[in-house]
Amino acid sequence: MRRKDGKPQTKALRNKPIFDVGFKDSANALENSNKKIKKKHQVLSFFSGCGGLDFGFKGGFSVLGKNYEQLPFEIIGAYDSLQDAVECYNLNIDDNAHLADLTEVDVTTLPSVEILIGGFPCQDFSSSGPKTGLDGKRGKLYQILLNYMNVHKPRVVIGENVINLARMNNGEVLKKIVRDFESSGYHFDVWNLYAPDYGVPQSRKRLIFVGVRNDIKGFPVKPKPTYIGKPVTISEALHDLENVNDESITNQSQYFVASKASSGGGQGDTVNQADKVALCIRANSRGRIQFHYKLPRRLTVRECARVQTFPDEFVFPYTTQRNLTLIGNAVPPILAHAVARSIKNFLDAVDKGIDIEHSITEKREYKIHQTSQISLDI
Repeated sequence: MRRKDGKPQTKALRNKPIFDVGFKDSANALENSNKKIKKKHQVLSFFSGCGGLDFGFKGGFSVLGKNYEQLPFEIIGAYDSLQDAVECYNLNIDDNAHLADLTEVDVTTLPSVEILIGGFPCQDFSSSGPKTGLDGKRGKLYQILLNYMNVHKPRVVIGENVINLARMNNGEVLKKIVRDFESSGYHFDVWNLYAPDYGVPQSRKRLIFVGVRNDIKGFPVKPKPTYIGKPVTISEALHDLENVNDESITNQSQYFVASKASSGGGQGDTVNQADKVALCIRANSRGRIQFHYKLPRRLTVRECARVQTFPDEFVFPYTTQRNLTLIGNAVPPILAHAVARSIKNFLDAVDKGIDIEHSITEKREYKIHQTSQISLDI
């Protein structure tokens, strides 16, 4: 397709990245693996994607100039229906990700663990999707977590989804999901987390569903924001990549070429601002073209990964769109790490018999029946 200005269409330098190893075999990972940590809590991961949530739970990485400690969680199994995601996970995190359609898996055959985590599919809840909610093809997949909870009774359950879920049907969709989760013998809170408050250089809000089995006293404390008023800007996160246009940093030569749209509802006109956090990275990068804050091009795969807080050693091994799908669907690892630290502190207290009980009916960040009154972003 020719450009509207008549100039020849330029091309990205490479279709696929150059890489020798993924994160798990990198110097970053090997340095952290030599540090001993105490007892590990076993974790099972559903809808794992390329592993952003899991990676944050494991810890032991450095990104954007900060170290994120190893945490005492052992992910003994991860499951996803997308082959790209499973292969990327096994390249970078561990060899225990499995290609599986969880709707066809008998949960009684799965191992029992202390913690179940899963970012259940968001497409039917997203403001940029079909907005079909619980009536959509993927809208009821949260029930797979519920099926596991009913059988194996993990101590803690962590779910993740988009903020627009709380808006749907005046909050009734969120209430329905929480009621279903709690019917299996748990009490739940829903944390509304704004990623820049935790060091993610990206305007991203997510709902974190936190459940604790009813026989366990206390409840995890929502992670305290550490970057309020001083967010990491996109230029702070990406400035050292401005003069890199090859694979000396893996995935840096991968980007879509596109000129700014002259019409069409603004598609293609979205430019990041250097002194602000980045616009939200999406799985469908063609749907909202994001231009670099300084350079006349779109963000590269590596730049999107940086904005999502994956370290540079975390390799995305496919062509541009396939990689951007994996990145856009992921939970930012340092946001996941903040959640995981809260769960670690809670379980440490429980195992030591420390009473940190909170009344879930009084301490909820926002009561479910008030959800429709809250101003939420995508």
